Amino acid sequence: MEHVDKVVIRFNNGKILKGYIVDFTAYTDIVVVQDIETNTEHGIPIQELKAIFFVKTFEGDSSYRDKKMYGIRKNIGRKVYIRFNDGESMMGYLEGEIPWEKGFHLSKPASTLKGFFFIPVDVDSNNKKVFVISSAIKDITLMP
Repeated sequence: MEHVDKVVIRFNNGKILKGYIVDFTAYTDIVVVQDIETNTEHGIPIQELKAIFFVKTFEGDSSYRDKKMYGIRKNIGRKVYIRFNDGESMMGYLEGEIPWEKGFHLSKPASTLKGFFFIPVDVDSNNKKVFVISSAIKDITLMP
């Protein structure tokens, strides 16, 4: 079996799991990931997660700091600034429609979506895209 989606799973408690997506949609309560170290499949409740980072490589570059400014890549959607509950922030673009009503995502989440896809502004980032878990977000700002 050829693995397609390399992911780094970030938990709310800071734990990290690297592996391949086995089963996942934006509507599921459980994400299934095959651990690269043990080759074991883990079913992880989505509410335990901060985000799912779809990455270019598992190694990344710990010395690289993502650029956080618009204009360094082609505009590919709605510009957003996200601040997570743990204080980390990201800038990028929403993939698809705005997943909340009238901009108030935290107070009234749309349908049964567990989060939304986000594309970082920095094309040189190891992150190709990120699935941000709604419950892990402190604040979202739509940028002009």
